[in-house]
Amino acid sequence: MPLRKTAIAIPDDLLAAVDRVARARRESRNRFVTRVLQHAVRARRDAEITRRLDELFAAPDLAQEQSREASGLDRLGSDWSDERW
Repeated sequence: MPLRKTAIAIPDDLLAAVDRVARARRESRNRFVTRVLQHAVRARRDAEITRRLDELFAAPDLAQEQSREASGLDRLGSDWSDERW
């Protein structure tokens, strides 16, 4: 993946903390900051997906349908002995 340089302003105490953590992890500052930013972007995306799913499943008619389906499956029973974790 091609890299692009950018300049940002970070308070001295935060930069010192970043450098300490990066050193403890035996990573460069660049690698550590990149990883943290990737995690933050992924977390925001995942939170948006969760919000949308929560909104979808909050619909009363869908909740009732899901409940009926789950009850039907419970009545049928399942042999979980062949499930692998």
